[in-house]
Amino acid sequence: MSFNLLNIANSGIRANSELLQTTSKNIANVNTDGYVRERTEHSTMIDNQVGRGNTYRLLNEFAQKQLNRDTSNKTFFDQFVVESNRVDTLFSEESNSLSTSINSLFNNVQESLNQPSSTVARSLVMTDAENLINQMDRLSGIVLDQKNVVNQQLDIFTDEANGLIQKIGTLNQDIAAVNGTNNAADASSTFNERDKAIRDLSKLIDIETLDGPNGEKLIFMGTGEAVVMQNGSFNLFSTTGDPDPNFKELKLDVNGGKAVPLEVDASKLKGKIGGLLAFRDDILVPAQNQIGQMGLALADAFNQQNHLGMDANGKLGGDIFNIPTAKGFAYQANTGGAGVSATVEPGKGSNLPASDFIVTYTANPNEVSIQPVDNKGEPLGAATTATFVGGEINSANNPGVDLFGLQLTMAGVGNEGDKFQIKLNSEAAANITLATGRGEDLALASPIRTADDINNTGSGAISAGSVSSVTAGGFTTTTPPALANGDITIVKAAGTNDYLISDGNGANVPITIAPPGKNVLAGLGAPYDGYGFDFDIEGSPATGDSFTLEFNKGGFDDNRNGLKLAELQNGDLVRQNVVSSSDADNHKTFNQAYAGLVTDIGVVTSQAKTNGAAFDALAQQSEAWYESLSGVNLDEEAANLLRFQQSYAASAQVLSAARSIFDTLLSAAR
Repeated sequence: MSFNLLNIANSGIRANSELLQTTSKNIANVNTDGYVRERTEHSTMIDNQVGRGNTYRLLNEFAQKQLNRDTSNKTFFDQFVVESNRVDTLFSEESNSLSTSINSLFNNVQESLNQPSSTVARSLVMTDAENLINQMDRLSGIVLDQKNVVNQQLDIFTDEANGLIQKIGTLNQDIAAVNGTNNAADASSTFNERDKAIRDLSKLIDIETLDGPNGEKLIFMGTGEAVVMQNGSFNLFSTTGDPDPNFKELKLDVNGGKAVPLEVDASKLKGKIGGLLAFRDDILVPAQNQIGQMGLALADAFNQQNHLGMDANGKLGGDIFNIPTAKGFAYQANTGGAGVSATVEPGKGSNLPASDFIVTYTANPNEVSIQPVDNKGEPLGAATTATFVGGEINSANNPGVDLFGLQLTMAGVGNEGDKFQIKLNSEAAANITLATGRGEDLALASPIRTADDINNTGSGAISAGSVSSVTAGGFTTTTPPALANGDITIVKAAGTNDYLISDGNGANVPITIAPPGKNVLAGLGAPYDGYGFDFDIEGSPATGDSFTLEFNKGGFDDNRNGLKLAELQNGDLVRQNVVSSSDADNHKTFNQAYAGLVTDIGVVTSQAKTNGAAFDALAQQSEAWYESLSGVNLDEEAANLLRFQQSYAASAQVLSAARSIFDTLLSAAR
C-alpha cells in the first residue's frame, strides 16, 4: 500500500511539475508575438497514478483562418487609404488646381480681345499658356512620383513575401521531420513561428491554408495560385514590366522557372500588395491619363483655332503648343521587327479618350487593330481596324473609322499578333511645350473680312464670314498671304434668287442663292466650296446691291478669331468614354473634366475609408476571438499557477508521508 502511495505521490509531483512548467511558459510568453498558449492534460492510470501529460496548443483553426482573411482585407484598405489620401490632398489644394490655370489663360484671352493690337495683353496670354503647361507638368509629376513610390514599395513587399514563403516552406519541413515522433511535443515553438509567418504573409496578400501531410500547411493565394506546396517546395514572386518596364506587374515564378503573370484583379489580391496595385490602377493611372487627355485636347483645339486666324504680323496663325509623340511599348512576345509611335491627329484631339491603347498586327500586313483599354488593361468597347498607307494611319486613309484621335506611324515589319502598348495620355502632360513664346503669334484676327457696298438700297447684308481651313486652297502661302483667287464680289441680279459672282475664277458668273442664304460658297459647289471659308447673305438685297469679301489686310484690331479662341473654354472638347452612340453624353468642358477627376479621386478615397473602417472593425473582432482562445490570460494563468503550486505541495506532503510509512515498515521488518 505504501509503495502504491509512494508511486501516486511521485506521479502527482511529476504531473504538477509539468503543469507548472506549462503555466510558467505561458506567463513568460505573454508579450511574445505569435505565441499560442498551451495546456497540459493528464490521464489516470489503472493503479491511480497520474499518467504522462499531453501538452497541446490552444488553437481554433477556423478562428485563425478568419483572422488571416480579415487581416488581408484590413491591410488592403489601410495601404490604399494611406496612398490615396495623400494624392487626394494634393489634388484638392487650390495651388495645384488645373482649373485655376485654365481659367486664368482664357480670362487673359478675353482681356486681349479688348485690345487685340496690344503686345502686353498678348504676352499675358502666352505667360498663362506657359503656366498652364507647368501646372500640368507639376500634376503629372505628382502622379509619376507616386508611381515610383509604388514600384519601390512593391519591390519591398515582394521581397518580404518571398522571405516569408521560404520561411514557411522550411518550417514545414522541420515540422514534418518530427511529426509522429516523440519530439513532436517539443515543436510547439516551430508551429508558432510558422503560424506567425503565415499571418505576416496574410498582411501582404490574401491567402488560404490547407492541411498537408505530416503537419504541413499548404498556402494558396485567394485567387487560387499555390505559393507553398508539400515537401518544402514553394513559388516566389517577382516584379517585371511587360511591355512598359516602368509599370511593374506582379508575377509568380513557378517550379519550372517560367515567370507567369498573375492575371487577377488587384482587388482580389488583397493585403498590402493588393492595396498598392489597386491604388495605382484605380487612382494613379486614371489621373495621369485624364491630365494628359485634357492637355492634349486643349493644345490641339487651341492650335487648330489659331491656325484659322491671322497674327499680329499679318500672317496666318501657327501652332501655340507642341504636341508630343509617344513611342509604343513592344511586348516581349513579339516576333517581328516593327515599331509604333503615336500622336494626336491635328483637329482630332476631342476624339481622344482617357485610356491607353493596344495596337495589334492582324493577318493583313498593312492592317492593325486599335483597342482602348482601361486602367487594368481590360478592353473598352470594340476595337477599331485600321489600314496604314506609307506607314501612316490617320483619318485620311481610314475614312469613317474611329481612330480615337490617334495618328500612328508604323515602322519596320510586324508579324500577326505582334502587340504594342500606346501610353500617349500618360506621357503627354509632362511633354507638352510651347511652340512659341511670342504674343505676336497669337492669331486673334480673322484672315478675311466682308463689307456691304455703301450704295446698297435693300435690306440685305453679308455676314462676317467664317474660316474652316487655311490649307484647302483659298489662301496663298506667300508672305504676306492673300486670297488665292482674289477678292470676291457678289452683285444682286434681277431674278428673285439670282446673283453674279466675280473672283479669280471668273467675272459676273450667274449663280443662285436660295433663302435663307446660308454658307453661300458651299452651296455653289466647285470650285467655290474648296476655298476654306464661307459667308451668308442675309435679308433681302435689292437689284444691283453689291457685297465683297477680301483678305483682312491691316486688320490687327480685329478680334473675331480671338472670340473663337475664348469660346474653347466652354466647348465640349474632352471625350469621356469610347461610346459612340449619338445619344451619349460623351464630352465635357475642360473645367468639368478636371472637376470630375478631382471628384473621382475624392469619392474613391472616401469609399476606401468607409470600407477600411468596416474591415478594421471585423479584424478587431477576429483578433479578439482568436486571442480569447489562443492568447495568454494573465489572470487565468496566475490562478492556475497558485492552484498547481498548492497541488504540488500537497503531492510533496503525500510523498513525505509515504516515505515515512515506508521507513517505519522497513524498521519493523528488521
